[in-house]
Amino acid sequence: MSTRLHLAGAEDLARLMPLTRAFCAEVGIETDDDFRREALTPLLEGCPHGAIYLIGPQRAPVGYIILSFGWSLEFGGMDGFVDELYIRPAVRGRGMASDVLYSLPKALKEAGLKALHLEVLRDDPAAQGLYRKAHFDTRDNYMLMSRKL
Repeated sequence: MSTRLHLAGAEDLARLMPLTRAFCAEVGIETDDDFRREALTPLLEGCPHGAIYLIGPQRAPVGYIILSFGWSLEFGGMDGFVDELYIRPAVRGRGMASDVLYSLPKALKEAGLKALHLEVLRDDPAAQGLYRKAHFDTRDNYMLMSRKL
């Protein structure tokens, strides 16, 4: 993998916050810094339910990917969900997201993950193309449904 990934820890919170703020603004998620900080902190402190990787140089990351872990009988074990993937607009188009989406699943498979899932906007053909190139397939008989608790 040519794109550097760094498993984020508590010391990375200050570098991660502006990136998550930019992601939320770009996709229209209305949250504030306190809400995001409370959601990120357990993962940064080693919570086993997910992981955050910074993309690019450790001191000045250009993006991040957040994974959540679960269990699937259908897939035969632990699965994961790409919760967020973000690359700063100024450096998009250089293959970093593709590199992450090819390389990280291989490492996760070696660690025992059986499947990796993600969601994509129905009207975002560019993102869909990126994910298809990285071997993510649509599941025609399924759609993601959510219930906010």
